[in-house]
Amino acid sequence: MVLKVFFPSCCFSAESGILVGRWISEQSSAVVLAVVHFPFIPLQVKQYLSEVQRVTKVKVSVLGSWSNSKQEKEESLSEFLEDLGTIFSHEPWIQISREGGSNFWSCSTLQKHSNNPKEEEIILVYYDQRKVMLSHLHPPLDTAPSPDHRAGDASKLSAIFDTVANSKILFMTDRYDDGPIKLTHWQSDGIEASIIVELMKQASVPACMLLTCLLSLVSGICKSRVMNFWPLSFLWSKLSTCEQLGHRLQHLQLISSNKKAPNQTQLMRKANIFVSLLLDVALGILLMSWLYRKNRIGHLADTLIPVADHVAEELQELLQWLMGAPAGLKMNRALDQVLGRFFLYHIHLWISYIHLLSPFIEMILWYVGLSACLGLTVALCILSDIIALLTFHIYCFYVYGARLYCLKIYGLSSLWRLFRGKKWNVLRQRVDSCSYDLDQLFIGTLLFTILLFLLPTTALYYLVFTLLRLLVVIVQGLIHLLVDLMNSLPLYSLLLRLCRSYRLAAGVKFRVLEQQDGKPLRLLMQINPLSYGSVVHTYRLPTYSCYPKDSWTSLCKKLFLGELIYPWKHKGEKQD
Repeated sequence: MVLKVFFPSCCFSAESGILVGRWISEQSSAVVLAVVHFPFIPLQVKQYLSEVQRVTKVKVSVLGSWSNSKQEKEESLSEFLEDLGTIFSHEPWIQISREGGSNFWSCSTLQKHSNNPKEEEIILVYYDQRKVMLSHLHPPLDTAPSPDHRAGDASKLSAIFDTVANSKILFMTDRYDDGPIKLTHWQSDGIEASIIVELMKQASVPACMLLTCLLSLVSGICKSRVMNFWPLSFLWSKLSTCEQLGHRLQHLQLISSNKKAPNQTQLMRKANIFVSLLLDVALGILLMSWLYRKNRIGHLADTLIPVADHVAEELQELLQWLMGAPAGLKMNRALDQVLGRFFLYHIHLWISYIHLLSPFIEMILWYVGLSACLGLTVALCILSDIIALLTFHIYCFYVYGARLYCLKIYGLSSLWRLFRGKKWNVLRQRVDSCSYDLDQLFIGTLLFTILLFLLPTTALYYLVFTLLRLLVVIVQGLIHLLVDLMNSLPLYSLLLRLCRSYRLAAGVKFRVLEQQDGKPLRLLMQINPLSYGSVVHTYRLPTYSCYPKDSWTSLCKKLFLGELIYPWKHKGEKQD
């Protein structure tokens, strides 16, 4: 039988006393949590441990004795420590002693109440109590060949980690207290930092309560009936700025809530959201300070009108080229002229609209720049909405061309079924056989011929404006990807992995310190941190936007049939 004793490395120089910890019978393991120093009264120790067990729900007991021969040289000490086993009556009674003048430790067990004592092999495992206390053990993400064995190892480790993590009240008493019980553990020299953290927590409660009241008021206004009317509801559902503001409002409500996080995952989520908000606002303020320095807003407003005029001139030249003989192709002249003049008229309307707004553009940009104080993601969403408004004429061209092209494609497919004696059954959603008379076939032939010869002209306009629309979609998609990255990236978890990797534990590894005949095997338990990819996969924050579910095949099919494509899809939103 192998007996594993987990001994905290912070107790190497502790004075002689008794070992306090938890005995895990299923694993034949003893987890030492602290050392109680002499002098003490056994009855007070038992009462203290029972109170700790009642609060922490951890079966804490006296496991054995600890003798530091560098400090205690009396010969009767070992006999006295053995006699303590009859007072506390733990089976087996573990005796650990540090030999003076050498690095060897002796560890033995006593089983006074056993009729057939067995020789046990003892493994002494040193662990950093502070790291184990503050770390959180994560279950394995990958699928192992033997999942049962992997799960068993994880449960054994989690029992050790949970024992140390749930014994916080035991670490509130140290060797410097004036009470009857003096302990040595990981927090004996650092309790002042814990006091500072508690004071900061208490100071943040009024600020969180005030912020919660303000957020409840804003949330109530947003959910009121005023926002359900047509213009406001339409803008709230279509503008990415409104979506981002609603998303950040939910984040603020979550982190300002006075409810305690139920588990470690929710606590890490709150911390990730807080750091993400803090970084987002900091970057937004830097952007705002850069925009308002050296009158960059005015320079941007002066540049915007010439750029819009240049884009309009390029579109006019493109339409003039399409109205001629593009790439030597012979188009239907009548349809070509109608479509070209129709789109040229829209460009003329757009230029008039831009010049009508030119006196107010600088003022609009000045107020838009102020919104950067709400965060860089809000500024990026406003930029995406501005791009959508400035390229609205391109979107109109694309919709006109796509609808006309789609109408001809579906018309040709319907007439093609007519030639084969088929028709589309709307009720049954299938193609059925059908007999047509001579007049129907004659009219169908004429319509098929007209649509077929007009298709190249329509397809060319559709192709050109689809490429322009895809260019705008790619730009907006990149902006939304950046916003989604900033919303979902677990920055606090990544910083924790970089600075204190032991806080995110994926497992442990053991390093052999000493192996000698007649001496217990001494191992050092070290924490294996999570990989950066696992940290992102585990703590990635949910976002309001999601990637389009269409595959490349579905996207190509939509482009070929003339169905409308959109740059981004929102959850719960139905697309045309």
